[in-house]
Amino acid sequence: MRPRLWRAYAALAVAVLGMTWSAIFVRWAGVSGPASAFYRVAVAAVVLLPWRAVRRDLAPPSPNAAWLAIAGGVFFGFDLSLYNTGVMKTTAATAVLLGNNAPVFVGLGTWFFFHRRPQAKFWWGLALALIGCAGIVAADATSKGGRVAVGTATGDMLALAAAVFFAAYLMTTERVRASMDTLTFSSLAILGSVTTSLAICLLLGVPLRGYSAQSWASLVGLGLISQLAAYFAIVYALGHLPATVMSVGFLAQLPLTALLSVPLLGESLTAVQTGGGLLVLAGIYVVNRAPARGAGRTQQSRRAPR
Repeated sequence: MRPRLWRAYAALAVAVLGMTWSAIFVRWAGVSGPASAFYRVAVAAVVLLPWRAVRRDLAPPSPNAAWLAIAGGVFFGFDLSLYNTGVMKTTAATAVLLGNNAPVFVGLGTWFFFHRRPQAKFWWGLALALIGCAGIVAADATSKGGRVAVGTATGDMLALAAAVFFAAYLMTTERVRASMDTLTFSSLAILGSVTTSLAICLLLGVPLRGYSAQSWASLVGLGLISQLAAYFAIVYALGHLPATVMSVGFLAQLPLTALLSVPLLGESLTAVQTGGGLLVLAGIYVVNRAPARGAGRTQQSRRAPR
């Protein structure tokens, strides 16, 4: 494997680890979903925007590329507001599961919009991952006596809706990263996310102050670890790996979050959930060995900066 690909997969691993803590920080913060979404991107923006401002060596993007980057940030702002709200209404493991159904939408979206059909092995790997996901959802429902409460069902639907916007973010990012460096894209996208999440908070009348010290500490961790570090790594990796591979790789959050939620959030982890997590990991392995058709040619022909 070429050195650049090794760095891309290492960046993917960093991204998954950072995103794994997202649901934990959201729960620890204990504030509304849109509020935690706003502070997640706002904390990252405080670091990214001044950093980009002093980098005079980076070429300015074209207007079209800049607007695409901002659009990606808008998609991500909606994703976070929906996902964080879902985390507060259902279990962390289930929210991560449903929120990471983006591979379904990315696979279909790249096929429909970009005419890049994934290989058969991709769908086999995705099937394994989704079977594992279904087992975890079934175990979660069984733990509630076979019935899902209205609040939990609402959280599940919000997390699933978030997956649609996250898929749009992934496809937009992959599309524009060929002509823009990581720092510039991250800065423009974060502007779109901050504006979108703030508008949602103002529209819904969500309070943005008066939190406890624990809430503020959790929000800072959410911004620095789950946003700044993780998504900077995502943007780098998307310059070298196809969105289909990236989106399925993100499913590794599921077993990792499920494991962390046991000691940190007091959630239970059954044998069925453990088995489902193993199937998810098997699906990730298969998919990462079967990139989208034409991806190799695309990776070689485009030069993604930094």
